[in-house]
Amino acid sequence: MRLRAPLSGALLALQTLFSGTAQGQALQCRLPPQIEVPALPQPDGPRRALPIRGYTLALSWSPEFCRGNGDDGRSALQCSGQMGHFGFILHGLWPEAEPGRWPQWCGAKPVAAETLRRNLCMTPSPYLLTHEWAKHGTCMARSPEGYFKAGATLFGSLRFPDMIGLSRRPGLTAGDLRAALRKGTPFLPAHAIRISANGRGWLQEVRICYGKDFMPAPCADRGADDRETLKIWRGS
Repeated sequence: MRLRAPLSGALLALQTLFSGTAQGQALQCRLPPQIEVPALPQPDGPRRALPIRGYTLALSWSPEFCRGNGDDGRSALQCSGQMGHFGFILHGLWPEAEPGRWPQWCGAKPVAAETLRRNLCMTPSPYLLTHEWAKHGTCMARSPEGYFKAGATLFGSLRFPDMIGLSRRPGLTAGDLRAALRKGTPFLPAHAIRISANGRGWLQEVRICYGKDFMPAPCADRGADDRETLKIWRGS
C-alpha cells in the first residue's frame, strides 16, 4: 500500500503537532547553493512489491559514522563540517512486510536536484537520499517528495536527549538511552526503540518501529539489551 497524497492521517496529525523542519540535530545547517544529482543506484537484490505491514525509521549517529567514513568523498557534506556538525541524521524510512523480507526496488524515477537539496539538513548526503528513495521509497510513495516528507514528519516528531551529556555519563547503558529518548518523546514506548552498537560498544544507530498506521509498534528485534554498556562518540 502506497501513501495516499499527501500524507496518511497519522502522519498529518504528527505534522500538526511537530511542524518544525527536521534538522538532523545540526546546531546550524548551511545548505549548499547547488548539488550534483547522483545517478540512480543499481539494485542490489530483486524487486519485491510486498504488502506493507509496518515501517522502520532508521537514525544514524553521525559522529560514529564519520569516524569511520570521513574520508569517503560521498560523505563530504555530512562529515567535513561544511554544512554543519550533525548528531542523529535520518538514514531512511523503510516499509516492512514479513520477517526477513521487505518491499524493495519497486521502480524509481530520478530525483530533482532541488528536492535533494531541501532534504540535506535531515539526510546530509545526496547519494543516501537517492539510494533510500530508489530502494525503499518507491514501494511506499508515489513521488520522492512524498517519501521524504513522510520521513521528515516522523523524524520531526522525535525530541532527542542531550547526547553529549549522556556520552559523559559513567556506566551508560542502552536502557539509559532508551529512557532518555522516551523522556523527550513520551508517546514512544521502549519496545519500539531498537539500539545498535558496533563490536566495540559504540552507538551506531537507533531504529524506531511503527505499524502500518504509523503509530509506534514493537520492534521484532530490540538490538542492544537494556543492561548492555553503551558508549557514544562525540566527534573529534
